[in-house]
Amino acid sequence: MTFDQFIGMNHGDFQGEVSATVEVQPHHLNPTGNINSGLLLSMADNASTGAANRAYFEKTGERKFLVGVDLHAVMLANQQGGTIRVVSKPVRVGRRITVVRSEVIGDEGRVLCEVTTTHVPV
Repeated sequence: MTFDQFIGMNHGDFQGEVSATVEVQPHHLNPTGNINSGLLLSMADNASTGAANRAYFEKTGERKFLVGVDLHAVMLANQQGGTIRVVSKPVRVGRRITVVRSEVIGDEGRVLCEVTTTHVPV
């Protein structure tokens, strides 16, 4: 089982974006009843890596794995339960560095966190 499967991510693909959803379960919550930030970051990390890999291949035709070397997150809100969705879009695709922006979105379209990741091919 991969980590995205373990946390319950259901992948989607919409108009060049990589996206996924998670139905929040009790084990995803922190002691205050809100979603653990680790779930939000894990979703963004997973989706951004997929977006980086696809964008790099589309640009270069090379099938290299892009590994994340930097992650910057801004936690904006939280919620208790519900469904959360991540959407990842490349903002710069180069031969050496690819940058991806991700939003984790909660119920009613509320942005829970914004994550910018930097990836390099290995």
